[in-house]
Amino acid sequence: MTLDKAVMAVAGNFILLSLLLANFHSSNWLWFTAFVGANLLQSAFTGFCPMAMFLKKMGIKPGNAF
Repeated sequence: MTLDKAVMAVAGNFILLSLLLANFHSSNWLWFTAFVGANLLQSAFTGFCPMAMFLKKMGIKPGNAF
């Protein structure tokens, strides 16, 4: 799995988890959903992604997606 796909997978899982928690626990979890979305948006423009830095340290290699 490439770094880009790993970041998308983690972000998608975070969003789905926070939506489930908002539905069954507290609507305040929607703030986490907004945070993940805002972070994805800013990384599209700036190229800075904290999750990508973390995944690189965990051993995920950047590379071609194809």
